Amino acid sequence: MLEKIDFNRHPCFNAKVKGQYGRVHLPVAPKCNIQCNYCNRKYDCVNESRPGVTSTILSPEQALYYMGKVLEKEPRISVAGIAGPGDPFANADDTLETMRLIRTTYPDTILCLASNGLNLEPHVPELAEIGVSHVTVTVNAVDPEITKDIYSWVRDGKILYRGLQGAELLLARQISAIKKLKRYGITVKINTIVIPGINDHHIIEVAGMMKKLGADLLNCMAMFPNADTVFEDVPEPSKATMTKLRNQAEKHLPQMRHCTRCRADAVGLLDDDKTDEMRGCLSVCAKLPKHSEAKRLYVAVATLEGVLVNQHLGEATRFQIWGENGDGGYRLIEERPAPAAGGGSQRWFNISRILGDCRAILVSDLGESPKTTLKENGINPVTMTGFIEKGLEAVYTGKGLTSLQGRMHKCSSKEACVGTGTGCG
Repeated sequence: MLEKIDFNRHPCFNAKVKGQYGRVHLPVAPKCNIQCNYCNRKYDCVNESRPGVTSTILSPEQALYYMGKVLEKEPRISVAGIAGPGDPFANADDTLETMRLIRTTYPDTILCLASNGLNLEPHVPELAEIGVSHVTVTVNAVDPEITKDIYSWVRDGKILYRGLQGAELLLARQISAIKKLKRYGITVKINTIVIPGINDHHIIEVAGMMKKLGADLLNCMAMFPNADTVFEDVPEPSKATMTKLRNQAEKHLPQMRHCTRCRADAVGLLDDDKTDEMRGCLSVCAKLPKHSEAKRLYVAVATLEGVLVNQHLGEATRFQIWGENGDGGYRLIEERPAPAAGGGSQRWFNISRILGDCRAILVSDLGESPKTTLKENGINPVTMTGFIEKGLEAVYTGKGLTSLQGRMHKCSSKEACVGTGTGCG
């Protein structure tokens, strides 16, 4: 599937096409796990145009619906990205579900993420599986003695780190994440915020180390002073300074010189922004139900051989994903691996994320805990045995769904239901 995508259509990574193709940032990630000294967390704003700002937050399904509206308005959008307003991996479940929904519904779209790198590394295999091809990591220093002056704190789980300890943790995680991204063949851009008097003397070292790690592109970004931040009185570096630093860093890595410092809800071409124009639509989408069956196009099936619904959810190692074929029938879309057994309730959350574009799952049985988790995440668990097509028909038409689920529980033998339902009372 990814072989058919033209990755040269990414306007941020290929300046030659910035007037031909555009991007949309889907604001589904409000939480953050670090506090940058140049960042103001008051992100709900319509008047500022800078990273970390959006006018609203969307759920993954709202983002999918919004994506459709964006493409109606501007079909030249080739990239769907998540760049906050927090960090995508402080909101990993919603981030990954959004990426999966977009990949399934708009398979030709380039998927892109921007992260500080703290919690990125564990999710790299799933990003690769989904088909996220471009990831940006913000690395502001490669010397913890400098890094510690850029961040107020770093949060790993429930533990808050400050000073040198936090700086060392962040840098170690960033290095590990970048290495793993490259092992999985993902294109990596490094964003480095140039802060006068803090790290402006250190940019060449950042470029050198990122080159060694295999990064593909470096974007030196001038810090924008924000009110009510530690660095609010630090001046923005001049254009001459930025040109000089980029020229020096280019000895190690190609430079991105056309960055527009996009908002977390930016949409349009880089030189023909439609963010203001689409704000009304964004606001409407934010008011839609978070779990809309109409936008969940598929049904997951726990099956051993692809003909019958005959697996318990807890025993499933893979799921078949089915959808309508447009002629009143159904077709197999793909198979997806199930999370490894174990892990308690987290496994049910992971399954919900993997099946984020499914309205229902057909299983022979499941426990109360996964049933509750699936329902909370908009997936209707249907317990049944018999032909997959019968279950699909019941889910998509709504006819006979209750009797289908109840029929199994009237049987003295589950085996009697397999295939025809013979033996049901």
